[in-house]
Amino acid sequence: MIISTFLSAIADILHMILNIYMWIVIFSALISFVRPDPSNQIVQILYRLTEPLFMQVRKLLPTVFGGVDISPLIVIIVIRFIDLFFIGMLQNYASNL
Repeated sequence: MIISTFLSAIADILHMILNIYMWIVIFSALISFVRPDPSNQIVQILYRLTEPLFMQVRKLLPTVFGGVDISPLIVIIVIRFIDLFFIGMLQNYASNL
């Protein structure tokens, strides 16, 4: 009972973290369309939070099609996969204990 509740709480927290990061990726992608001021602190924070992951995706796959960088879309798809599959499995395991 205690382990089940603990695993369920961990799954919920991981789900929230993934959702927050997904929204950070979305905001970062939207801001990139309007030519933000690079000295703006919010822009700098978004850049520091997302650009390392975007760079890893760009190394693995060609992500620019027609002048549009789709690395944020790929990151969002991976985040959703992790959320639905792995977090879902953890929730399922917790409920079966």
